[in-house]
Amino acid sequence: MSLTSLTAVALGRKIQAKEVSVGEAVQDALAQIRKKEPALNSFITVDEEGAIRQAREVQQKINAGELTGPLAGVPAAIKDNMCTEGLLTTCGSKMLSNFVPSYTAQAVYNLKKAGAVILGKTNMDEFAMGSTTETSYYGPTKNPWNLSHVPGGSSGGSCAAVAAEECSYALGSDTGGSIRQPSAFCGVTGIKPTYGTVSRYGLVAYGSSLDQIGPVAKDVTDCAAALTAICGYDPKDSTSIKRDGASFMEALTDDIKGMKIGIPRDYFGEGLNGQVKSAILKAADVLKDKGAIISWFDLSLVEYAVPAYYVVACAEASSNLERFDGIKYGWRAKGYEGLHQMYKKTRSEGFGAEVKRRIMLGSFVLSSGYYDAYYLKALRTKALIKQAFDQAFASYDVILGPAAPTVAPELGKSLSDPLQMYLGDIYTIAVNLAGLPGICVPAGADTQGMPIGLQFIGDCFQEEKIIRAAYAFEQAGGYRRCPFA
Repeated sequence: MSLTSLTAVALGRKIQAKEVSVGEAVQDALAQIRKKEPALNSFITVDEEGAIRQAREVQQKINAGELTGPLAGVPAAIKDNMCTEGLLTTCGSKMLSNFVPSYTAQAVYNLKKAGAVILGKTNMDEFAMGSTTETSYYGPTKNPWNLSHVPGGSSGGSCAAVAAEECSYALGSDTGGSIRQPSAFCGVTGIKPTYGTVSRYGLVAYGSSLDQIGPVAKDVTDCAAALTAICGYDPKDSTSIKRDGASFMEALTDDIKGMKIGIPRDYFGEGLNGQVKSAILKAADVLKDKGAIISWFDLSLVEYAVPAYYVVACAEASSNLERFDGIKYGWRAKGYEGLHQMYKKTRSEGFGAEVKRRIMLGSFVLSSGYYDAYYLKALRTKALIKQAFDQAFASYDVILGPAAPTVAPELGKSLSDPLQMYLGDIYTIAVNLAGLPGICVPAGADTQGMPIGLQFIGDCFQEEKIIRAAYAFEQAGGYRRCPFA
């Protein structure tokens, strides 16, 4: 059995106890990647030489007593939209196929400071635009539970790599559910923290008011450890928040007696798969047996979350992606005449169909004559959705619901109907619009063996509550190992 079959914290303990060296852990992970990548395509870039070098450096610091944290020496992977100095950062796009940053994203820097060894960069939907990891210029990632199915997106490469035990844990980014939805599809645990908890410096922006970096791992303990390592105030990020006394590891207690958990009736209407619904209701019974107080309530405005999200996200994307013009950095088309044609040809050839679709939609809603009708209306709806959550959290500690309406669909089926793909984000996007924290944990499987994910949503800066609820539920079931691992 591979060392990466251990949880990240368990492997970290073995490294600290000198039962395993950092070099052995890294070589084992690299062997897993070489073995499984031809089938999975979870990684865009594997940095073998760099990982081996990092392993030596980290081992020396552990031996000297400089690194004593739970993740010191544990191999990790990074979603390929976070800048890494000297290492290719593509965002899954032809547009950045030759981009090597001169600096490292703050979240990745924090992780390395905690002693993580970075194995490489994981595959993703192009510029994080998609829900299946099929829009990547580097080809689709496969779901380790069934290679004919998608892993979800846009952090599908990170989630698939963790499920297939190619790495102990990984970082992803979540703009509208891009950590939680693929975590559900791949049977792993992923957390999206409160907006501003983790620095966005060095994260290639999709929707700046929505994007947030978070960890993906085998269990809640690993996620809490990784989130502790990457969070913190960063003066380089104007939206970064000073949070004193955040104690994510202290929330790992199997005690939820008296915890008030609300279940929105709106989440259980048309479109929710029957087996997913059954799994969530069984989870509610488990939590009730552990002493939680379960209540149903109406969460208004859910039906408006999808259109509001796509108007806001696409508007911000059209602005953020303006910088990719073939001049400053990145890929440039050949065979053009004049500056205007160079811009046009570079962006036409450099961006994929889904990115172009969202840029055009964003440019449309920001254009004169439509700005008030669409963009401003979406912003007002966003504020109303936040108010609806505020009212809910006046009565409940956490909210329980599905992470996705179905299990992972088959490859190719979602891209043929973009609108259906957008509707698949219905349970996750409201969390980003309101800036709330959410965590997805495995909640069983359907009759075909495909994982089902359960989502806990908390109020702003209440990660400890959702971690406690998720940990308590996890203790009743436990992690189910992927057969491909």
